[in-house]
Amino acid sequence: MGMLQEFKEFAVKGNAMDLAVGVIIGAAFGKIVDSVVGDLIMPLVSMVVGKLDFSNLFVVLGDNPENLATLAELKKAGIPVFAYGSFFTILVNFVILAFIIFMIVKQMNRLRKEDAAPAPTEPPPPPEDVVLLREIRDALRK
Repeated sequence: MGMLQEFKEFAVKGNAMDLAVGVIIGAAFGKIVDSVVGDLIMPLVSMVVGKLDFSNLFVVLGDNPENLATLAELKKAGIPVFAYGSFFTILVNFVILAFIIFMIVKQMNRLRKEDAAPAPTEPPPPPEDVVLLREIRDALRK
């Protein structure tokens, strides 16, 4: 079997296709979460905290002889900075994404339990020898 044939079999397997669909949907979902965090949640948090731009929160770790003010300028100049604002934004993204995934998995597990719970069935009939012994018992009682 040639390598091309093996690759074709691998690529069209159900697991590979499911994985590809999952990665594509995950990437799109990540963009949605980034937008929710960046456009909806972070402005509300910044209103409470008083800062408007978390991505520009940093501490300069080296000398800043030119008194550069923005994170981009400092990075371009090669001055070391502790950029905690970007980390905070990514951390909020992670927490929101983890919570949403938790809720999805919880809902899926609940639906599986409902589907998996079969209706109570009749117990199977007793074996023939038990039936025969019961008949003998009942005959002896008479």
